[in-house]
Amino acid sequence: MTARTSARALTEVRRDAANCERCPLYAPATQTVFGEGPADARAVLVGEQPGDREDRSGRPFVGPAGGILDRALTEAGLDRSSLYLTNAVKHFKHRQRGKARIHQKPDRSEVAACRHWLDLELVTIAPELVVALGATAAQDLLGPSFRVTKQRGEVLRPEGLPPVVATIHPSAVLRGDDREALFAGLVDDLRLVATFLDP
Repeated sequence: MTARTSARALTEVRRDAANCERCPLYAPATQTVFGEGPADARAVLVGEQPGDREDRSGRPFVGPAGGILDRALTEAGLDRSSLYLTNAVKHFKHRQRGKARIHQKPDRSEVAACRHWLDLELVTIAPELVVALGATAAQDLLGPSFRVTKQRGEVLRPEGLPPVVATIHPSAVLRGDDREALFAGLVDDLRLVATFLDP
């Protein structure tokens, strides 16, 4: 598939996903937050789900966690504009607390319902590597028994998928007690990605 054909196919998938009602999460969300990046990206980064800012803007990784990811990518020598960024779940799951919308982790049925869109993204882009950011994405791609804390930073080769590297989600840096160490670990894992793509 040529880059132009891939881009056209991805545009069609994005248009179809905009009307997704495969699980109840579409109802309270502002919109579907589909992935973005080049249709011929060599690496696809998969997070958990959009947050509040992503839900409002319609773009992935533009909130606080996205800022952490941008810093980590730069330190690892990766150019965000060359990567495709998406999430395992395309709608923001949350609960209302006053005016604030508080993130809630998607359950397995919601992740499974959204796998359709992730599979279409991966087939269309055909990346050389997939980077799972956090447990939700990693377990979606590698199975429910996968533990990021035990197998992060390894190039894994699951059947039916491109090679996968798992690391922490950038939001873990924001929530953690030792932010410097967590950020350094994220950068190290992303440096492995950079080495894989340009050995």
